[in-house]
Amino acid sequence: MPQKPSKSPAGKGPRTPARKAARVAAKRPTATVKAALKTSPDLSQERIVRALETIAAHLAAQGKPAAERESFKQADAYVWHPDGRLAAVPRVSRVELFLLKGVDRMRDILMENTERFAGGLPANNALLWGARGMGKSSLVKAAHASINADRKPADKLKLIEIHREDIETLPMLMEKLRDSSFRFIVFIDDLSFDGNDASYKSLKAVLEGGIEGRPENVILYATSNRRHLLAREMIENERSTAINPGEAVEEKVSLSDRFGLWLGFHRCSQDEYLAMVRGYCSHFGIEVDDEALEREALEWSTTRGSRSGRVAWQFVQELAGRLGVKLTGK
Repeated sequence: MPQKPSKSPAGKGPRTPARKAARVAAKRPTATVKAALKTSPDLSQERIVRALETIAAHLAAQGKPAAERESFKQADAYVWHPDGRLAAVPRVSRVELFLLKGVDRMRDILMENTERFAGGLPANNALLWGARGMGKSSLVKAAHASINADRKPADKLKLIEIHREDIETLPMLMEKLRDSSFRFIVFIDDLSFDGNDASYKSLKAVLEGGIEGRPENVILYATSNRRHLLAREMIENERSTAINPGEAVEEKVSLSDRFGLWLGFHRCSQDEYLAMVRGYCSHFGIEVDDEALEREALEWSTTRGSRSGRVAWQFVQELAGRLGVKLTGK
């Protein structure tokens, strides 16, 4: 009896082994399909997230804040760079506190303020302003060294100098110092503003008025030849050109008001100048007849057109070099 042909769906023909294999292959993803899956949005986003997490972990390991990475144990003084680096200063260029003559009152006030800050008590930011060469920056560095003289390494103050042109990065520096266990004097030497310089706003925000404000473990000491940090002609120009002269001047002059201490340094007298010269000579062992020393010192100051601690030091260097004496102290 003849065998009946197997039934197949209409229009598809008989079920042959070749057709079955084709159907199985169609169910498997081809190379093209796999590539499409790999580039699908969900998978791409997952790979991007994994890559970003890897990069973030690497940066966290390599770019820790200076306060965590260094712990500020390698030095007592640093220089801040605008790229975020704190360069250690193994040896600070300074003079001993007792060699600073004619600034006794300012010295006592600054020392008392610094001692309170070092002890964790409230203290004021300080602006040291006045005549050139009268020991403003020398006093800051000498006060820092004097405070640290008898303190344990874990309790020492750290001195960080930031250059005037890098003031706009001051908030970044504050963020690095905020969580450290050390206490810091941030020192800005020869601070002043000219023209349309607006970087003073960063300093104002750190001193007072910002949301975060100055960290509790940071105090700012600045030196300037100007009491209001602006040249007089700039103040007059603000008055003459502004729509509201009073407000225009107030905006810039108010910066100096944010320093709790104003310490004024004035030109020294002849006796104070000679006392500085004699003090240096005694400390460094320079033996010269007093009458000859006084005569030469006064002649030196006359040729320089001023009397100051800087002029006294320059004379002593000249004298020591001429006599073959090294300025290494006793």
